[in-house]
Amino acid sequence: MSDVAPILAVEDVRKRFGGLVAVNGATFNVAPGSITALIGPNGAGKTTLFNNVSGFYRADSGRITFLGHRIDGSTPHRIAQRGLVRTFQLTKALTHMSVLDNVMLAGPDQPGEHLWRVYVQPRGVRRREHELRTIAMELLRFVKLDGHAEAYAGSLSGGQRKLLEFARALMSSPEMVMLDEPTAGVNPTLAAQLLDYVLELRRDTGMTFLLIEHDMEIVMSVSDRVVVMSEGRVIAEGTPDVVRRDPKVVDAYLGTHADTSAEEGGDVPE
Repeated sequence: MSDVAPILAVEDVRKRFGGLVAVNGATFNVAPGSITALIGPNGAGKTTLFNNVSGFYRADSGRITFLGHRIDGSTPHRIAQRGLVRTFQLTKALTHMSVLDNVMLAGPDQPGEHLWRVYVQPRGVRRREHELRTIAMELLRFVKLDGHAEAYAGSLSGGQRKLLEFARALMSSPEMVMLDEPTAGVNPTLAAQLLDYVLELRRDTGMTFLLIEHDMEIVMSVSDRVVVMSEGRVIAEGTPDVVRRDPKVVDAYLGTHADTSAEEGGDVPE
């Protein structure tokens, strides 16, 4: 994969909030068709970096490139249009709308974006609404939420809302999906189900994933590569087996020098 141009390149990205340096020169690449995990202790800067990449924060400096185009400074909407979408640690479902409508709203080329089309091209509007509904139902079947299609999104459990947000992210047929702690607060059955969907999409469509995840068992089992952050910096990256035995990684998680334990086969705590 090293000979293939990265789908996402993060170069020397920095983000400061007043006196706090949240991201301090972060640099790493994501290979197309890969599952890459971004890990690190609490406060390492992972979610801030996610926000920089997805356009919710503007980086103070550095360069972010997606599919060969610079996206640092772009809005979340423009970045999503290029094919890079994300989910959030805290789900963003519109609780007073149906599950189906939540997914449909994430589709591109919404009829309601151009009010004049309702009057000038009513047949085209109805056709597009039917297309969006069909795609949304297919995605809900994929994540096994089709039985809840007409229910209010607010009636779903926390784990089901994670699946709903995942379906919404897929509605635009993205090239790459960023998942912010997809299994946090989710029961093990639904968490395993969501990860199965990630693996299936990567296998069947070549979709790329970048995920923040604290569960090291999940990270080590699904990731092709792991990027480790600590205090705003990338301190290590590589395959799961290499990263879990890196003394710098063990030290970042334990808060102590762990060279000896690493030499003896010590791992990142699970």
